[in-house]
Amino acid sequence: MTSYHNHYLHVDLSSGTWSTFALPEDVLERYVGGKGVGAYLLALHQDPRAEPFDPANPLIFVTGPLTGTQAPSMRSAAIFQSPLTCLFTDSYFGGFFGQELKYAGYDGLLITGQAARPCYLEINDGRVAIQDAAHLWGLDTYQTYERLRADYPEREWRLVCIGPAGERQVKFAVIDCDPHRQAGRGGGGAVMGAKNLKAIVVRGTGKLSLADPQGFKERVRAALHEMKDNSYIKGFHSGGTPASIPWADAEGLLPTRNFQRGSFPQAEQLGDAAQRERYWYRDIACAACPIACSKLGRLQEGRFAGLEGDTLEYESAAMLGSNLEVGQTDGAIYLGLLCDKLGLDTISAGAVLSFACEAVEKGLLKADVRFGDVESLAALLQDIAARRGVGDLLAEGVRATAAEIGGGADYFAMHVKGLELPAWGPRGVPAMGLAYMTADRGGCHQRAFPILYEAGGETWKGQSYERLSLEGKAQLLAEVQNRLAGLDTLITCDFGRYGLSDQTYLDLLAVATGRRLSLDELYRLGERIWNLTRLFNLQAGLTREEEDLPRRFKEEPLPDGPAAGHRFTEADIERLRADYYAVRGWDENGVPKPETLAALEIKYP
Repeated sequence: MTSYHNHYLHVDLSSGTWSTFALPEDVLERYVGGKGVGAYLLALHQDPRAEPFDPANPLIFVTGPLTGTQAPSMRSAAIFQSPLTCLFTDSYFGGFFGQELKYAGYDGLLITGQAARPCYLEINDGRVAIQDAAHLWGLDTYQTYERLRADYPEREWRLVCIGPAGERQVKFAVIDCDPHRQAGRGGGGAVMGAKNLKAIVVRGTGKLSLADPQGFKERVRAALHEMKDNSYIKGFHSGGTPASIPWADAEGLLPTRNFQRGSFPQAEQLGDAAQRERYWYRDIACAACPIACSKLGRLQEGRFAGLEGDTLEYESAAMLGSNLEVGQTDGAIYLGLLCDKLGLDTISAGAVLSFACEAVEKGLLKADVRFGDVESLAALLQDIAARRGVGDLLAEGVRATAAEIGGGADYFAMHVKGLELPAWGPRGVPAMGLAYMTADRGGCHQRAFPILYEAGGETWKGQSYERLSLEGKAQLLAEVQNRLAGLDTLITCDFGRYGLSDQTYLDLLAVATGRRLSLDELYRLGERIWNLTRLFNLQAGLTREEEDLPRRFKEEPLPDGPAAGHRFTEADIERLRADYYAVRGWDENGVPKPETLAALEIKYP
């Protein structure tokens, strides 16, 4: 008895057929679930050197061994090779879709091929059908949900879909997972669009088994008690992620005007207090989550009165607010909701828009768009989603656009390895810069967030770190990356991790599956996965030179905040990178050494 099914669904859209498969026991032993199993399946089924939209490329949805149970704050993930970066990408989402897939009897879904015409996938327990989606093609995500709900009522069926941006293969298009949740980064929506797959609907009536049902109930109660009085959890429940806006602004970490500055005079208009006053009306939560960090909102007055949607999260508020010099609460919310409807990643969209604004100012791009002008920014978002005019170029992302227009545009193209940077400026927090450089999916804050230890006053294994020093930062980063990759095999929520100890998660795993891991084994598991995705990325063509930071961070000192005057020198970059490779057991080019792979028992598929 275990919460695993070890039952996976494979759908080939080219042939219109489907089948199921199980994973060898040694694969589950080595990779557990979630990110680990997803990385294994991608390496098994994907040619890393294939064209980004090759029909053979797989799109994989995975759950974790605790997804679908009452364990608090568990999520699901989409795994694919990003058309934006050509690297391994794991994109996580909350909501209920992954849980429903588990109730239907599957731990994961592997989709290959390309349908001859627009379609959607229907999974009804053990019955699978590929349905015509001609009536859905061209609809935005809100319209798609509304149209499908007539036949697939909420609470009985769970949905994922793409918007117009995904249909047109905009390279930072999202997969919308139930309303208000997205697998947002790396262009998963474009992968779906390339497959002519508009949506997936799933219904499951099964129940999950547990290795120790009574013990599981007790562990869940203990976990909820542990979360109850945690200050981080209370903060996330009260203010969600926008509560971080004032702190980031004070610390000089809030991207402003395409990362030219680290603070914004109107930052308070983007935070939780302003959103609570003008927008929010109800808490919402993902499956089995006591945090309810998300808030439903409705703008009550002004030019956008009546617009409804989810919280403008920290990343969206910063990238579509301060980074674009939009200081009006309703204006930033409008841009965020427009991204959700069109099916665009708000982080990449904000970076692309700010890049376009700066390129226009410098005479490198012809477009009617300006910092702070909500109308022109919204119009360009719609052009990007439609691949209309200059939007067709910008739909490729900032790296490709900068290369196309030239003129030194790479200086202010804010990406690492092709993935636009999230809303945490790294000047003044060197380990965060190294996190961007080395993240397996490109510039990303979710593979490690060392800002907590550099600027947040927290300690790691009892050790504190001087903010601007480089000493020990590579070791810190690698250990945090290993930890989070291990937890991503369970697919824990980013916010739940603040309220539950790693040991609590392992106790839940033990009573759910019968498998007990020690903390050392969890972190070793994360290290194994990190090296597996590294091998994939190297085969995809990743080079040492790509593990770098944008020129702005190296040539332009931070003008504000506690670390004002700081920038990354070339020597800093070289030192951080060399230290990191050594800690990882990689050679000077970032290739894992044979002895490293042998010690981690990595068998590349």
